[in-house]
Amino acid sequence: MFFVRKIVFFSFAFLVLSALSCSRCESQAALLLEEPYGFFGTLNPTGHNAIYFGRICTETPLKLRRCEPGELGAVIARYSGIKGYDWIAIPLIPYLYSVETADQVPDHVDKREVNLLRDRYHEAHLQSLDHARRGNLLHGGWTQLLGASFERRTYVFRFDTTPEQDDALIASLNSEPNHSHFNLFYNNCADFGRKVLNIYFPHTFGRSVFPDAGMTTPKQLSYKLVKYTRDHPEEHLQTFVIPQVPGYRRMSHANKSIAESLTTTAWAVPIVVLNPYLAGGLLVDYMARGRFHLSLHNPAVLTPEALSSLTDLPAPNENPASAGLQAPSAVASDLPEPQTSQAADFGLEGIRITNE
Repeated sequence: MFFVRKIVFFSFAFLVLSALSCSRCESQAALLLEEPYGFFGTLNPTGHNAIYFGRICTETPLKLRRCEPGELGAVIARYSGIKGYDWIAIPLIPYLYSVETADQVPDHVDKREVNLLRDRYHEAHLQSLDHARRGNLLHGGWTQLLGASFERRTYVFRFDTTPEQDDALIASLNSEPNHSHFNLFYNNCADFGRKVLNIYFPHTFGRSVFPDAGMTTPKQLSYKLVKYTRDHPEEHLQTFVIPQVPGYRRMSHANKSIAESLTTTAWAVPIVVLNPYLAGGLLVDYMARGRFHLSLHNPAVLTPEALSSLTDLPAPNENPASAGLQAPSAVASDLPEPQTSQAADFGLEGIRITNE
């Protein structure tokens, strides 16, 4: 009798532990680290952060809901210059490629095709954003919402979430006023990502005096997420790269922190001339805390056809970072080949998201 009770007890405990462990596998999100590009990206090479949610979809660009079966989720980010809104949500494939299905993604684009794809999607689905600016060299606009992969390469840091956490985020963003208070220094896209990550991991992502003078940058936020998940392997961090579609722009370049931007680029010369003490402080900041790295050793490449890998649950003992992935024909030659025999590796001693 005692033996039977023991079996029943351990069976019940196993079921409870299994349920608890699976609850974090029912949903997932990913921090997107997008490389800087173009003229503004040269002046400010910090890049952009957005958050992708595998189980959160858009009722409208300004209202969220849980996804229906077969939907691939949405990307949510803070932008400036879009009709005074603080955040906008766009389905995953349109956000990356300005089309509605993966089989419509072109292998190569030019300026005319990019504009055509953006205008077509805007007319069909973004009428609620009418009268928002299209955007230009100096000011952002609704074009920021579509075709990110025509502009730059994106690194993906996927982690597990729970349905309850996703519901809490939906309720929070749907109920709060969606009014922009964008500030490049202290209320930027990375600050929005920091706010969202703190909903999932409370009191984890805060500001730091060093590096970056208390500012939040995309590179810094990505580093902190990787560091946190190394101490919490139950989050099952997986890393991917979404390559830039060639033809529209020159290839984007690596993300930098504030201190790194001002000490390792042409900005350093006028700063030294105008204020050598400030230059010295920036150098100390960079040497002491600003050289944080996030080495990505051969992250798996996500083709348009393999984007479901972000939402599909990996099979037991299957490498989640490379299952079902292949190197796309449009990947630039400087991208690492995806590893199919081992999980994507990352470390804290190198954010060498390099372009050698």
